[in-house]
Amino acid sequence: MKNRYRSIVAGISVTGSMLMLSACAPDSVAPSAEPTTTTSAVNHSDVAKATVTDKVTVAGTGVVAQLVAESSRPEVVVYKSASCGCCKDWVAYLEDEGFQVSTFNHEDLDSIKAQHGLTAPALKSCHTALVDGYVIEGHVPVGDIDRLLAERPDVVGLTAPGMPMNSPGMGSLIPKDYDVLAFKKDGSSRIFSSY
Repeated sequence: MKNRYRSIVAGISVTGSMLMLSACAPDSVAPSAEPTTTTSAVNHSDVAKATVTDKVTVAGTGVVAQLVAESSRPEVVVYKSASCGCCKDWVAYLEDEGFQVSTFNHEDLDSIKAQHGLTAPALKSCHTALVDGYVIEGHVPVGDIDRLLAERPDVVGLTAPGMPMNSPGMGSLIPKDYDVLAFKKDGSSRIFSSY
């Protein structure tokens, strides 16, 4: 089908919690026997109304909500050893998912873990992260971090004990065959997510 649009531009600007969308409509559209739908774009202060016709779809609210959530994510501070490759991969995964990450190489990670309430050896992993008052230990998926921050349970944080294969940073962006645990300062834990 011949493209009848001069341009379609979707501009997304996220500033704090403000999100503005705009789209440019075609200069002219020839009559067509095909069914058409018309959707009004977001009208927000100085953003002009725009109309999108034919088979062009405006991004749904789920995508917009995801963009807002990613733009408002708190910074993650990661403590790891300088030589740990899977830790670097997990940091890159977080950054790819929209988190701002500060990384610190540290030779005594056990002191960092203990300082933040993680003392049970069975809960430890190769790196320790701090995000918005919680500890994230090891290869925890972004979806679990988002859920933790949304639900805000009374726990120290989340852990993927050891270095589970098929986890982000350990060979798979899609978690598989391991549990993420929520843990308390006394070392007790419960399953937060199973993959």
